Amino acid sequence: DTCRSVSQSNIVGIIGPHLSREAVIISPVGQSLGIPVIAYSATSPDLSDKIAYPNFYRTVPSDNIAAKALVKLFNRYDWTSCVIIYQNDAFGSGASKTISDAFYISGLTITQTITFDIAKRSFRADLKNILMNSPTRIIIVWAETVYTYIILEEALRSNVVGPHFTWILSSRVSLNSFNRAYKDNLIWNDYN
Repeated sequence: DTCRSVSQSNIVGIIGPHLSREAVIISPVGQSLGIPVIAYSATSPDLSDKIAYPNFYRTVPSDNIAAKALVKLFNRYDWTSCVIIYQNDAFGSGASKTISDAFYISGLTITQTITFDIAKRSFRADLKNILMNSPTRIIIVWAETVYTYIILEEALRSNVVGPHFTWILSSRVSLNSFNRAYKDNLIWNDYN
């Protein structure tokens, strides 16, 4: 559709796509047509590679900035380790790698990474078993809002949320959308 639209009109650039996994496909199309691709929410650090994506621009910071902020947060509270849960696409895996790299450089530990399969809408591992047996109680979730809700619902059913676990989310979710029976387990802190 993009190629047809560009060839049939006087298009000078592409605004979007929304997701990193789409941007890695559209950017080379724009490059072959000689037009820029400007994304308003694609955050994958891979897209910052100007050799691979010379015509790609974004209006939001890459996940590198978020990883640096997480390192500062961990240092501020003297936290030393965490578990990362990420969705299995360019957005999630790119962020997981970026956070892992930033933590490694800063002497912080990621004890486990857990993949959330967005096609199956489930984990590729036993969430409860991993978190209950983990030496850390801090979990970073890097997923789009729709998947974050599913992840948190599973965590609530598995009883691996507050007050014994601290969850850091990449997307904003409404705590009012969860079953009221879990209200005491949903303690909200906004570190903005």
